[in-house]
Amino acid sequence: MRAAVIGSGAWGTALALVLLENGHDVALWSYTQQESSVLREKRENPMLKGVALPEELELTTDIACVKDCQMVVLATPSFAVRATARQVAKQADPGTPVVLVSKGIEKETSLLLHQVVEQEMEGRCPVVVLSGPSHAEEVGRHVPTAVVVASERRQAAELVQDAFMNGRLRIYTSPDIVGVEIGAAMKNVIALCAGCCDGMGYGDNTKAMLMTRGLTEIARLGVAMGARKETFAGLTGLGDLIVTCTSMHSRNRRAGILLGQGKTIQQAMDEMGGAVVEGYYAAASAKALAEKAGVEMPITFGAYETLYEGKDPREVLAQLMARQRKDELELEESWI
Repeated sequence: MRAAVIGSGAWGTALALVLLENGHDVALWSYTQQESSVLREKRENPMLKGVALPEELELTTDIACVKDCQMVVLATPSFAVRATARQVAKQADPGTPVVLVSKGIEKETSLLLHQVVEQEMEGRCPVVVLSGPSHAEEVGRHVPTAVVVASERRQAAELVQDAFMNGRLRIYTSPDIVGVEIGAAMKNVIALCAGCCDGMGYGDNTKAMLMTRGLTEIARLGVAMGARKETFAGLTGLGDLIVTCTSMHSRNRRAGILLGQGKTIQQAMDEMGGAVVEGYYAAASAKALAEKAGVEMPITFGAYETLYEGKDPREVLAQLMARQRKDELELEESWI
């Protein structure tokens, strides 16, 4: 199989290497010539240190590399998904599965990213979402990992499953593309909150509270949008939330730590070298989706107040703790 991976960040590079190791012919596309030149000269991605790039991996900046491919992987930041998908749609052969591995919600429209890609593909190519608890740094080092590929078209999902699966990367399929995407996008918001608690010096109790009640919010929104409740107890719900809230590989958690230490979100992103913090963008979109669906999401709304209104996270947490008393299962019949 010939495949093109569009986006040469850490995650795109790690997935390109998986495909290459599985015997596929792979092209890795970079947005700029400078990015591609660094990869070509060093045969290593600076964002994936210690992982060699074999000579067999084709490095390019020509989007026409998607022509004659049997699979295209979209691995750009969420804000670039629409523009990149539009370029891919002009070049990809009809019927070629497009595998979305970016996580987030489009800021301008509050659309899930697979919906954005579907709009740009106009029905020409099936869309598959790949997601789950999977740090690029660990996948690149062959650490055993399991993820999910979701699509409304089972044949396309199984093609992607077969292409990626090996002894170190286990792939499950799912028809619940909405649930998989909601879990992927929203866990970044909760990870910001978990990191914020670490930065403020709170303990495991506080983080466990935010993670479990945060998962409830994620599932509540997902079910309201048509997702299956079981998805949020799986790899792309609970699994992805655990790994993103607890690991220093997580950019969202690291940004949250800096917020908890008193930095603004802009200062946090600057200190992280301009790294994309998807939870920042997802918080605004999640708030809009929750208001539209009439779903209660106090933690997410609190994150929005800190990120966009400059509210002290300690004050936000105090407000959450002072909310009216409730029964834990009172509002949760919809998902557990």
